[in-house]
Amino acid sequence: MPRLARLDAPGVLHHVIIRGIERRNIFKDNKDRDNLLKRLGELLPTTKTSCYAWAMLSNHDHFLLRTGTTGLSIVMKRLLTGYVVSFNRRHLRHGPLFQNRFKSIVCQEDIYLKELVRYIHLNPLRAGIISNLSHLNRYKYCGQSVLMGKRACEWMDKKYVLSYFGKTISKARAQYNIYIKEGIALGSRPELVGGGLIRSLGGWEAVKKMRIDSQERVKGDQRILGDSGFVLDVLKEADEKFERRYEMKRLGYNLNTIEDRICEIYKIEKEDIYSRSRQKVKSDARALFCFWAVRELGYGQRELARRLGITQPGVGYAVSKGEAISKSNNYQIKD
Repeated sequence: MPRLARLDAPGVLHHVIIRGIERRNIFKDNKDRDNLLKRLGELLPTTKTSCYAWAMLSNHDHFLLRTGTTGLSIVMKRLLTGYVVSFNRRHLRHGPLFQNRFKSIVCQEDIYLKELVRYIHLNPLRAGIISNLSHLNRYKYCGQSVLMGKRACEWMDKKYVLSYFGKTISKARAQYNIYIKEGIALGSRPELVGGGLIRSLGGWEAVKKMRIDSQERVKGDQRILGDSGFVLDVLKEADEKFERRYEMKRLGYNLNTIEDRICEIYKIEKEDIYSRSRQKVKSDARALFCFWAVRELGYGQRELARRLGITQPGVGYAVSKGEAISKSNNYQIKD
């Protein structure tokens, strides 16, 4: 399935999840956890990234972040790259540590900030890392201890979170503690990690035509957590051409159909697209194939690189070349 582009802009609230490759641990001991904490303390203030909740587990971490002057992808790349290098050096290992890229879900603040803070902070308890709420309130590797005033953390905006629960720190902590206790019985809350309903309905334009009440709680695009109105606003703000991609997929277009179209245009066989030949007709055909796959259908460059047996930068170059070919010859994916 093609990987969707990230939704990011200054001030956007994200639930970020990082996981170890093959579900392996990303920390071997507390020195590793302290290493990541130190890097967060240096990176988040300099990028003006706000953090409202966080929890470190054995093989994955959760963060609730609001982007500042630096995009989320850049922030996470700096954080994770630096950590992996130091982790590998310390433990005499090589290769990747995290599973693909991190997952980020854009969140509707007025509905979900409180819910996500609670969900994230209860993770160590649900995972059995700590035994009870009293222990969680003192646990060093979770933002719960910061909100409860048991530990200091300069890069976590505890005042902002507590402002949702009361006008004074003491009253807010008391109400927040009640809120946390109520959340223990709610379980793992899978509904808080995004959804795919909007795609199954035929795209956001189709959802608008169905006149879903903007206050109705609808899980939208898998990258977005919010009601239907919020989902539509985020996608529209991102200026993404979802109508085109959904329409193409609704009509049955996929990699096989664009292979057929390429072969029809260039009078070649499908094998020629994957031959790596530098012959102009085959090279042009491969470039047009990459352009349509990435720009029209939304396939990821990494996925195409594996399919074609070339490098990811090679796919990027082919997409640019294919775009020029399409424009100069007025080639259309639909005949």
